[in-house]
Amino acid sequence: MVDTKLNQDTLEEHLDHDQDYDFWLLLTRARQLIYRARELELLRYHLTPEQALVLAIVYNNNNKLTPSKIARLVDRRHHSVSSLLIRMEQKGLVKRNPDTSIKNLIRVELTDKGEKAYLLSSKRGPIHRILKVLDYQEKELTRLVLLKLTRAAEEELGLTRDPLPSSD
Repeated sequence: MVDTKLNQDTLEEHLDHDQDYDFWLLLTRARQLIYRARELELLRYHLTPEQALVLAIVYNNNNKLTPSKIARLVDRRHHSVSSLLIRMEQKGLVKRNPDTSIKNLIRVELTDKGEKAYLLSSKRGPIHRILKVLDYQEKELTRLVLLKLTRAAEEELGLTRDPLPSSD
């Protein structure tokens, strides 16, 4: 297991003091630590953060999503989401059902076990405990900054072009 305790003084000694890179490292470290706290919380329910996210998305969309739509919502490749859904189906959390009206289309729905797992995972204790150090204005400013960074990264990756039509 990776030791999440990092001595900031030691890290700073090894950086070249490029402000953008230093900021990126800080952003990455904060994300990793918050993710790890969420991961440890979900471990008691035998879920990964990715599985909990898929459960939440399917639950909140009334079991009407396709694997392609889920992949777009979680910003992952279709084959990665398909593999994740297969593992979740093997655990009894979801069912992949053929759509009765459109040939070759699959709809994902939660099983009773999946719905219970979603309800357990929706508590999100560590996320709330960590983010409560920010007041509303700080959260709003951070949200706006992160949206701005997200748009710039999407543009850098060529993701701002019009998406191809979907079969959903």
